[in-house]
Amino acid sequence: MTNINVTGFRKELFGYLDQVAKFNEPLNISTKNGNVVVLSEQDYRSLMETLYIESVPGLKARIAQSLSSPRGEFTELGNRTLEELMQDEL
Repeated sequence: MTNINVTGFRKELFGYLDQVAKFNEPLNISTKNGNVVVLSEQDYRSLMETLYIESVPGLKARIAQSLSSPRGEFTELGNRTLEELMQDEL
């Protein structure tokens, strides 16, 4: 993660934002009131998806089980969609 103070960030704002978007490398900006982290949209969406999967009881284990099973042998889920499975867990 790149670290910079707010003054340096302000001087090269567009360059830093392009770097974050292009390389998916978070940027830590230090301010007098605390730090701020800038993430690419792709990293943000990935983080939110991971948090959601972790929040649904049993979903992570089911996904891991399905990934480790040979194709066609994992029948517990049948033809249900991920959304249907998550509703079962709620």
